[in-house]
Amino acid sequence: MEQVLALAPDPASAKAGQAQARVTKWSEAGSSDAALWGYCQGSGKSPYQTSVDLSGPAFKCSCPSRKFPCKHSLGLMLLWAAGGLPTAEEPEWVDKWLADRSSRAEKAAERAEKKPGEVADPLAAQARATRRADRVSAGMAELESWLDDQVRKGLSGFEQRGYEELSRLAARMVDAQAPGVAGAVRRAAGVVGRGHGWPGELLEELALIHLTVSAHSRLGDLPPAMADTVQTRIGWTVETARVQAEGEKVEDDWLVLGRVVEPDDRLTVRRLWLRGATTGRLALILAFAPAGRRLDPLPARPGELLPAVLSFYPGALPLRALLNQTAPRLPGPRPSGLTTHQALAAYVESLTADPWNERWPLVLQDVRPARNGSTWALVDGDGALEVLPTFDPWRLLAVSAGAPITVAGEWNRAGFRPMTVWDGDRAVIV
Repeated sequence: MEQVLALAPDPASAKAGQAQARVTKWSEAGSSDAALWGYCQGSGKSPYQTSVDLSGPAFKCSCPSRKFPCKHSLGLMLLWAAGGLPTAEEPEWVDKWLADRSSRAEKAAERAEKKPGEVADPLAAQARATRRADRVSAGMAELESWLDDQVRKGLSGFEQRGYEELSRLAARMVDAQAPGVAGAVRRAAGVVGRGHGWPGELLEELALIHLTVSAHSRLGDLPPAMADTVQTRIGWTVETARVQAEGEKVEDDWLVLGRVVEPDDRLTVRRLWLRGATTGRLALILAFAPAGRRLDPLPARPGELLPAVLSFYPGALPLRALLNQTAPRLPGPRPSGLTTHQALAAYVESLTADPWNERWPLVLQDVRPARNGSTWALVDGDGALEVLPTFDPWRLLAVSAGAPITVAGEWNRAGFRPMTVWDGDRAVIV
């Protein structure tokens, strides 16, 4: 998704492209190894005929836009990147266009010879990567200058001007092809003026952004794993083929700790958290679907064991992984857990490896849900973890009935989000 948005000629095109990435806007849409295509209904009587050659990428659309790629091409690619295009045979008009660009025999030979992760034109790819690196560096320099100005001026009057300034900076980071930083700046903009403690929250967000900028300026001096993490936070993506070919492989019986599904009007994201029964290794499997479309089925339900080989993405705190090989799922036992004090210590330890780590899976053992003022917390003899204010505690209370329970969930700076609770060895999704 980030690679597609990085192709947009300007922020307005990126936003307009996201609006086109909906299944309901397209007809006769499909994808092959070589191309994407479809008809997008616009304001005119006839839908626009749109196609994308993936080897370029190259774009063709019957709309009158002079921007390249147009919003329809961007929308089609975003839909495809989210898994929203079915695989099909190329229609005649797409086949003819591809043939005009390059002979079919050459394309077949190229696909046959291409290895996983290999690019068709390494020199052209290197040139594109160099141009993007230059844009990112220019964007980071601008952002660093702005952050230095805020340190000198302070936050006085920021409640009136801050949101507009940060929104402008986020758009500039999109132009600089640094979508990860753009997202961090947008999060900071959302903090301005929100609640009594917003200045402290804003400083925390700006500090993490400054850390990213500072780390980018020293990429060559960082250990390779940390450099990979910084690149990811900036918005560089790692190809799936590279992860499958080169990623660290770990074979285990993986206990599914829980899942979180976060939908919005454009994209649905599912996080599936796993823990190795033998290795104790934690893993995160991400799945995406465009709005209105179903996510792929779960490989196993929370509380079940999934015998599998995982390939991990590179980084200082490798959590995200791909499922490479799986065997039939098995019933899983109730997992061992931590005290609230041990759980917080584990989260702090994760931050020493990756200061930008936003979420951390925790399994709490022998905790009870209890009121904490207007919110709820999970408490034990060591202390308490506050539950997210938006979480409905009643299913958790129904399983607990006042007795100690084992709970798996996500922890972030806002609080704990329960995912699964065990009633004996029976896992209950909350």
